[in-house]
Amino acid sequence: MRDMDAAREDDYFARLRELRSAGETEAFGEALREAGFTPLRRFLDAFRHYLRTYGEAECAQASELLKRAKQAVPEPGRMSPSWTYVWREYDGIVRTKAQVFRDVPAADRDGEWQVLLDNPHSNQNIAVYPGLDFLEAAYMFAYFRTELANNEYIRLQKIATVMTFTGADSDGLQPIASL
Repeated sequence: MRDMDAAREDDYFARLRELRSAGETEAFGEALREAGFTPLRRFLDAFRHYLRTYGEAECAQASELLKRAKQAVPEPGRMSPSWTYVWREYDGIVRTKAQVFRDVPAADRDGEWQVLLDNPHSNQNIAVYPGLDFLEAAYMFAYFRTELANNEYIRLQKIATVMTFTGADSDGLQPIASL
């Protein structure tokens, strides 16, 4: 039982979901900041996992949880510089996922999706994330959209037809064995 209480004490994201008042949020934030780097990192990791997995019905809740988290820990960058812009990133993910849910009808969400990133003014490779279900594609699209440079673009695409071959396919072109 003591291990369960300790685990519960460390689950700051679950505690965030239970907050109901500004006073509770302030006390929560103070406790989280006093707990130090590792609990805050775990909290942010749990929040990111939530952002990755929540569905359309939870858009308002995701926005509210982010609002509470920002109130509780307004400057996570004071704990680690790598978290300076984490709330801006998470806010972009929440807003973009809400837009994707609004723009893609539920009836059109089945099947395979992919996210494509490109900068047509660069010789860098195009980044493609194929084989995703809709929810994972919506998250990836939202995640990468938050850091786009002005001349980059991102696409969320549903795959209508897909053909996959591997180098091991016996009827395809084979590499020359001596090379």
